[in-house]
Amino acid sequence: MALVINEEQNMLKSSAKELLDLKSPISHMRELRDDNYNQFDIDLWKEMVEMGWTALTIPEEYNGLNFGYVGLGQVLEEMGRKLTVSPMISTVLVSTTLISFSKNEVLKRKLFDEIMNGKKLCSLAHEESSHHNPNVNLSIISKNDEKFILNGKKRFVIDGSISDYLIVSANNESSGKLELIILDSKSKGITFNNKVHMDSKNYSDISFNNVEFSNNDFLSSNDDGQKLLSKTLDISCVGLAAEMLGNIQQAFEMTMQYLKEREQFGVKIGSFQSLQHRSAIMFGEIELCKSIVLKALQAIDSDDQNLPELASLAKSKLGLTSKLVTNEAVQMHGGIGMTDDSDIGFFLKRTRVTQRTFGDSNYHLDRVAKINNY
Repeated sequence: MALVINEEQNMLKSSAKELLDLKSPISHMRELRDDNYNQFDIDLWKEMVEMGWTALTIPEEYNGLNFGYVGLGQVLEEMGRKLTVSPMISTVLVSTTLISFSKNEVLKRKLFDEIMNGKKLCSLAHEESSHHNPNVNLSIISKNDEKFILNGKKRFVIDGSISDYLIVSANNESSGKLELIILDSKSKGITFNNKVHMDSKNYSDISFNNVEFSNNDFLSSNDDGQKLLSKTLDISCVGLAAEMLGNIQQAFEMTMQYLKEREQFGVKIGSFQSLQHRSAIMFGEIELCKSIVLKALQAIDSDDQNLPELASLAKSKLGLTSKLVTNEAVQMHGGIGMTDDSDIGFFLKRTRVTQRTFGDSNYHLDRVAKINNY
């Protein structure tokens, strides 16, 4: 498959850029941050819903657009350029993906309708250790008469503080298998500890203390919880890589413009050969990133069996390149790049969080090696 997007995908990318240029400049992120770290603009979210972004990957049988993940990737890339603060990652990329794999048709129809119409937000609560490790899960589901009981703690839940639903992973006490359930975030026994990270976004540590739920709240069935979770995490990593691609492209372009304008010793600093060499290296690395991200997005839509490897390749490569590009961007801006007056530092802060979400570069490089039997 050619590593190019088609006309429809390009139109979606252009329309996303047009909306975000108008309604979500980087200054808008500053405003939300200064407004007590507000997590999203409700009016902007409504426009995203009207644009159909919440329905991009939902199948047509559930009234979705079924536009595919290559299309969603173009939207996430443009959002990465503008550092857009919204529930797109938690609700659309992660949660909608996991729900789509579920065999619980009643829940799927209900949740898809609420998500597409922008009525409800949803987050995945899975992480339990200080570093990403999908195999660590100490949360327990037990049964009490006709009710099920959940006990456990989750860390680093994206948009947990604003979500209406929480998709929670836990081990079934009787079978020992991983299960996935969905809970109302206001259920009795759920407590939140919200933390602001360096990208100015809130992430939640959540405790579940004897939380009751019913058999109808299971998204997993027939011991397929681990399979659903693993594929969702792979797809989520590709989506995060697409966002980082937008981050680094914008940071690079802003830096190149600065090099053309800033003067030192009476000449433009862009004429300095050492800065030209460093810029050329960044350009080459970004071009490689474009290819791996698009290849991974295409693998999702084609249900390629190599998706786990491609997802980890994309996440590791974008993690390493985002660190290189944002470091260089801040350094080339000089002293002003270290201040809050300059926007360039926001890209460094955002990518530092994104590159560690669902596993950093070292984790995914190790995973690629294991997949290839090293």
